[in-house]
This record gives sequence, structure tokens and C-alpha cells, in this order.
Amino acid sequence: MKKSLLLGILCLFGLSLCTAQNKHKEKRTVKLLFVGDAMQHKSQIDGARTKAGYDYSKYFKHIKSQVDSADIAIVNLEVTLAGKPYTGYPSFSAPDEFAVELKNTGFDVFLTANNHILDKRKRGLERTNKVLDTLQVKHLGSYIDAKHRSLRYPLMLIKNGIRIALLNYTYGTNDIEVEAPNIVNYIDKKQIKDDIDSAKAMNPDIIIANMHWGYEYKLKPHKEQTTMADWLIGNGVNLVIGSHPHVVQPIDIRKENDSIKQVVVYSLGNFISGMKAENTDGGMMVNINISKVDNKPVTIDTCHYSLVWVYKPEVNEKQQFQLLPVNKYEHESHIEEIGQEAYDKMMKFARTARTTIESMWEQN
Repeated sequence: MKKSLLLGILCLFGLSLCTAQNKHKEKRTVKLLFVGDAMQHKSQIDGARTKAGYDYSKYFKHIKSQVDSADIAIVNLEVTLAGKPYTGYPSFSAPDEFAVELKNTGFDVFLTANNHILDKRKRGLERTNKVLDTLQVKHLGSYIDAKHRSLRYPLMLIKNGIRIALLNYTYGTNDIEVEAPNIVNYIDKKQIKDDIDSAKAMNPDIIIANMHWGYEYKLKPHKEQTTMADWLIGNGVNLVIGSHPHVVQPIDIRKENDSIKQVVVYSLGNFISGMKAENTDGGMMVNINISKVDNKPVTIDTCHYSLVWVYKPEVNEKQQFQLLPVNKYEHESHIEEIGQEAYDKMMKFARTARTTIESMWEQN
């Protein structure tokens, strides 16, 4: 064999080997998105009612692109889908069209372990689970029976080769007891430890605990939250994502040698609601990007948030609801579009929210 031909073969072999090695070391990433409480108060139900049914098509049009850009988007469904009659607070039963629009907006996972899942008792829990199954969206937190829970919990998602285990718990269900054989995931350390062990047996790259906890309208996390967050992280949870207070609370980004090791979001606040109390007219969307190379542990690359605010224009003498991205609409060029009064309310919410969310960052 001629020397030039041999050299050519060796070069081709080396190039192929190099390409294979580079491909093997390709970085795989997953973009996670978390939002807070998706609610349906009577004012929202009335505003969505049409002659043909219920129309939520304008609810999320301004933030849909952000939700779509995530690989996995997770929302807390804080209503039941119990069917007619549709009711708001204190006993929620939302039209199915609301869940449909959340799915159409790009949400992949619905959380149902919250204090309103038993608002319509057994019927509400079971129909909510069945509707979500029909919509073919992943959900966790409440179950029709033990068989359904054992087959679906912890919820394991595999995206871009990264294994993600999801957990979901609530502090309670407004003093309504769950009826057998239904199951609601309550915050109970023994049960959570068993579930974390089950998750670990599934060989996850990352474990995420979605916690419905804390005290309503409080901008600072309670000691119960901080203690539980530390306990969860101590037992192997990487991300702790909170809901329930209906206002935003701090994000605690825990680092080691400038690398993010764990993240605790104490409260995402409201996503969409008809609430009127101070600081409840908006919330945050939290984006967390994770990645993995070869068989190395997953890294948490970035964590950032953006604010959303509920705009409530009157159309044909009916109050409507639209979710606005604050980082876009805070520019003064939008004042004429939404009106000075709405703009001022949005900016008041945004100032408090940003100060609150970032209040723990100097500790890290």
C-alpha cells in the first residue's frame, strides 16, 4: 500500500474518531419554566362567558412565546375542573376551556396538590384528573386512587436525554378531608422522604419539589418554609418551587464556588387571577436552564425571572383579563395602550415584586 494512501486512511479514521468524540461530548440542555397560581374567580368566569361557551383566547397571547420557548413549562392549576355550575372563590370549579387554553399556551405539566383541589370533593378531584388525562397533559399532586399514584408518581420526565423527577405537595385542603380511594399529596416528611427515595431509584439527573405552602399575602417566607426547604435540599432535592401565598416571595439561589447548586423559589405569586388585594395582581415566571455533558452530573446553568401583571380592561361593559409581560409594558410607549391608571398599578406591583424577589441575593 502506498504511503500516501495509508496516510489518507489514517487521517480519515482520525477525523471520524474526533467527530464521534465531539458528538459524544455534546452539551444537552433543558429549559424549565415555572409559573404560579392559575385561578378562576367569578369575575373571570363572567368575563370569559360567550354565547358559544367560554373564551380565554386573549388571556395569555402576550406571554405565549415565552412559554413556548421552554422545553418544559409547569403551572399550578389552583381550581377544580368539576363541571357545571362554574363557581369562583371560595369553592372553585372552572370551565374546561380554561385548562385547554393553558395547554394551548404551551404548558406541559399541571400541578394539582393545592388547597383548592377538594373544593368540589370527590367529584371535583376525579373529574379534574380525568379532564387533564383527556387533554393529554402531564399532571401530579392528586390521584383517583393508589393504583394511579403508584403508576404516575414521582413523575419522571425525560427531555433531551436528561431525567427530571417531579414532586408536588400541599399544606392542606381547607379542612376538607380527602375521600377514599382518592389521594392528595400532603406535606408529610415521612411520605416525602419515601417519595424522594422512589425518585432516586428512577435514576434522575435532577429532583424538583413543587410545594404549596406558606402564608397568604406575606412577602417574606415563614420559618416553616425555610426549614422545609433546607430539609428537602438535605434529602437530595435540587429545585424547590413554591406557591400559595398569592404574592411573590424571594428567590434563594444557593451557590458553591460561583456555581449554582440549588434554587429555592419561595412563592411564584399569582399567575392569573381576579384577586384585588395588594400585591396579588401579578406574579413571576421563573426560567431555570440545566445541562449535562456525557455522564457528568447535571448543572444548573442559569436562573432568572420575569414579571407578569394582570391587565383588566373593560370590553362591551365586561371586565376582561390579559396577562402582560412587565419588562415590555413598563416602557412608557405603552402607557397610551393600557392607560395611565393601569400603568401606575402595574409599576407599583413591579417595584415591590422586584425588591422582594431579590432580597436574598446578597446572601449568596
